[in-house]
Amino acid sequence: MRSNIRPRLAGAVLAAGAGLPAASWAGTTGVDSGDTAWLLTSTALVLFMTIPGLALFYAGLVRSRNVLSVLMQCFILVCAVTVLWVTVGYTLAFGAGGIDGFIGGFEKVFLRSVTVDATAGTIPESVFVVFQLTFAAITPALIVGGFAERMNFSAMLIFCLLWTLFAYIPVAHWVWGGGWLAGMGAMDFAGGTVVHVNAGVAALVAAVVLGRRRGFPQTAMLPHNMTLTVTGAAMLWVGWFGFNAGSAVAADGVAGMAMLVTHISAASGALMWMAVEWIRHGKPGALGAATGMVAGLGTITPASGFVGPMGALVIGASAGFICYWATQLIKQRLVIDDSLDVFSVHGVGGALGMLLTGVFVAAGLGGAGLPEGGSISGQLGIQAIAVIATVIWSALISYLALKVAGALVPLRVGVEEEIEGLDLINHEERGYNL
Repeated sequence: MRSNIRPRLAGAVLAAGAGLPAASWAGTTGVDSGDTAWLLTSTALVLFMTIPGLALFYAGLVRSRNVLSVLMQCFILVCAVTVLWVTVGYTLAFGAGGIDGFIGGFEKVFLRSVTVDATAGTIPESVFVVFQLTFAAITPALIVGGFAERMNFSAMLIFCLLWTLFAYIPVAHWVWGGGWLAGMGAMDFAGGTVVHVNAGVAALVAAVVLGRRRGFPQTAMLPHNMTLTVTGAAMLWVGWFGFNAGSAVAADGVAGMAMLVTHISAASGALMWMAVEWIRHGKPGALGAATGMVAGLGTITPASGFVGPMGALVIGASAGFICYWATQLIKQRLVIDDSLDVFSVHGVGGALGMLLTGVFVAAGLGGAGLPEGGSISGQLGIQAIAVIATVIWSALISYLALKVAGALVPLRVGVEEEIEGLDLINHEERGYNL
C-alpha cells in the first residue's frame, strides 16, 4: 500500500522529518514538470476554495447586515495566516529539530532556505510551501462559521492566529510532518484531523464560549442570499479537487483516484442529505443539497488517497445522513449556536471519514490495502486515537486562545451592535447599499 505522501515529502524536504529512509522516496532526484504543474494548479484551486468559495458560501448563510463581515474575515485570514506561515508556521510544521514527534524546529524560519533551487521530492520546495499554506489558511476560515454574526473583528484575528499557531501547526506536524501520529501509522490523506476535526472542534468551543446570537433559537435566522451560498458551494466542489487530489503531491494514479472518489462522495452526500430533508419535510431543499455536498467533501478528505469508488459511495452517503442528524442534535437538542454548522459538518464529517478510512482502505473493499500485517480493527484503533488526540488538543487550545483574546479586546459585540450588524460596527461599510 502506498503510504501517506506528505510525510514522505516532508522527509525529502528536510532530510529527516518522516523518519523514512531516502531510498523510499520515489523520484526525488529532480523536479518533474508534470508534478509541478499539477501542484501549482492544486494550490490555486485550494485558494479558490477559501476566497471566493468558502467566503461566498458563508456570506449567503448569514443575515444581510453581516454579509460583509464574513467576507472580510475569510479574506483577511488568508492574508494574516500567510504572514504567520512565512515567518514560523512552515518551519514548525515541517522543519527538522524541535520537539521530536510534537513540533518542528526553526531551521526554515522566514523561509530562509527556500530558494529557487530547493526541491521537495519532484517539485520545487516553494510550491510545497505555498500548497501547504493554502491548507493553513482555509482551516481557521472554516471556524468563522461557528461564531458568525457576533464576534469582534479584532478578537477574531487574535483568536484565529493563536489557534493556527498552537493548534493547526502542531497537528499538521503530528500527521504530515513526521510526528507521532504519522509514526503510529494514522491515515489522513488530505486533512480529516488536521483540517476538519481540528476546525470543527474549535468552532464548537467558540460557539459555547461566546454564547448564542440574540434571539436564538426562538427567532429563525435564515440565509439572506441562497444564490451566494449555492455559488460558493459549487466553487468549493471544484476547489476541493486541488485539496484532495493535490495531496498526492504528484500527477499520477493516486491523484486521479483521489479526484474520482472526491466527486463521488460529494454527489452521494448531497443526494442523501436532500433525501432525508425531502422525507422529513416534504420538499427537497437547495441549502440541504449544498450542505450535504460539503459534508461529503469533508468526510472523504482523509480517505481520498486510500479508498476506491465503492468506499466513496458509502462514505458520502454516510456523511449526508450522519452530519444531517448531527446538526439537529447540536442546534435543537443541545441548543448550541454553531451558526453555520461547522462542527456538525466538518468536525463530525472529519471524524467519520477518519474512521471509515480504516475500513475501506482494505483491498477487499476496493481500497489501496492495509499495511503489511495490519487489520481493519487495528487500523480503526489508530484512526480513533488520531481523532481523539485532535479533539482534545483543539478543544484545549481553542478555549485558551479565546480567553487570551477576550483578555486583550472585547470578545463579542454588544447587544445593540449585534442588532445593527457587524458590517457597520466592525467595518463602517455595508454589504449592500440599496
